[in-house]
Amino acid sequence: MIILGIESSCDECAAAVVEDGRIIHSNIIASQIEQHTPFMGVVPELASRLHTELIVPTVNQALQEANIAIEELDGVAVTNRPGLLGSLLVGLSFAKGFAATRSLPLIAVDHIRAHFYAPQIEHPLAYPYLGVLVSGGHTVIAQVNGYDDVEVLGTTVDDAIGEAFDKVAKHYELGYPGGKVIDDLARTGNPLAYLFPGTTLPNPLDISYSGLKSSVIHQSDKFWDQKSEKSAANIAASFERAAVNMLIKRIRLALEETGLRRISAGGGVAANSYLRSELEAFREGGYEVSLPSLTLCTDNAAMIAALGYHYLVDGITSPYSEAAQARVSAFKRNNS
Repeated sequence: MIILGIESSCDECAAAVVEDGRIIHSNIIASQIEQHTPFMGVVPELASRLHTELIVPTVNQALQEANIAIEELDGVAVTNRPGLLGSLLVGLSFAKGFAATRSLPLIAVDHIRAHFYAPQIEHPLAYPYLGVLVSGGHTVIAQVNGYDDVEVLGTTVDDAIGEAFDKVAKHYELGYPGGKVIDDLARTGNPLAYLFPGTTLPNPLDISYSGLKSSVIHQSDKFWDQKSEKSAANIAASFERAAVNMLIKRIRLALEETGLRRISAGGGVAANSYLRSELEAFREGGYEVSLPSLTLCTDNAAMIAALGYHYLVDGITSPYSEAAQARVSAFKRNNS
């Protein structure tokens, strides 16, 4: 079963062709980073306008690279939530027209669920497992019981981890996008030059990054070790260490509470080298760890097509009248 996937939730215009939820024939991502860099962040109106220019050539390139004829497609999967509404509408509208004119089933996909599924494409894990979603808009720790069954254990109560990376990078004028810039810069810094604080919340699996962000931006001298150089590299390394360690602490606790022995991570920040090394270290304790390749960490259409395959197999499709939704869909929350 061959699925065309389309993703346009933010500033990545992407299309992919995936077979049977696992075999990636093509995965094209038209990045808008260059256009948004002058603003040090994504400009929603600009993003949606660029999507209208990029969507047709991106889909055509995906089909050509996959060497798949339109007649061979079994369905069209597209992100319809959550994200920037204008951007979502471009991809969804195109997918509706493409599917309707060819009498193909349409599968609307929540791209948050797709991020949880992304590691399964290359390194499948048996359900259930502990899923960690880390991106510019989300930080979620969940028990993943199935491709469409995600039970939230903990989440950010304010800033997402990726948002914190971007804001710290913007304040210190390190460059854009902040996550990659800080990751690269941190490799040359001393992670103990600044001992930035963590947070404690009523739900110990929840996390807050606003306090850490404020400490790095407004109070860095307060946490300086009084001997290391006050350099951008040292600030980046110390901030990265604190941000990732806050997350790892909660992952350890979630594993203890659930008894799960399998861990997966997805989202743009899952490309962070320090986070990946800390997650890989769980293997030493006998845990199975599944991390997506760097291309599948950021927003991409392969994960949309792969997840869409499972919906289609189970007979779950969407009407051509399906609407775009800016906000994330509700996940089950474990309140025990």
